[in-house]
Amino acid sequence: MKFWVLFLSTILFAGVCFADTASQANTQSQPSITTPQNIKFDDCTKMFSTNKDKLFYLTLGSISANKFTVDEIQTENGYIVFTAANNQYLATIGMIDSSNAILKITPCNNIYFFQPGIIINIFKYIDINLNTDIKV
Repeated sequence: MKFWVLFLSTILFAGVCFADTASQANTQSQPSITTPQNIKFDDCTKMFSTNKDKLFYLTLGSISANKFTVDEIQTENGYIVFTAANNQYLATIGMIDSSNAILKITPCNNIYFFQPGIIINIFKYIDINLNTDIKV
């Protein structure tokens, strides 16, 4: 009986050590969201299930919450120019229909080599706060 307990505990310990090593290898091979990298244009665009006005204010709130600097706001045309990591970006909000809108965030210098966390954090903030009421 002692043999089986020792045998099973050895196998379980080896499995835990192997799983831990494999998880460390996965996290080390993935690039960080703060490391500049080539970004696909498709990753800069996302559709949201809300109207254009609400998406505009959520985008403005997200830029502010991420401590990015707002350089220019155009509410009528639906765009925001902001600075993050010493680069300027253009956030354009467009209406698809009455209940859907699209957000496109592109670098103003048209060089798609930047930190993906800039876009990911804005999209994540909007997703989290999509169902909150906007008070202007």
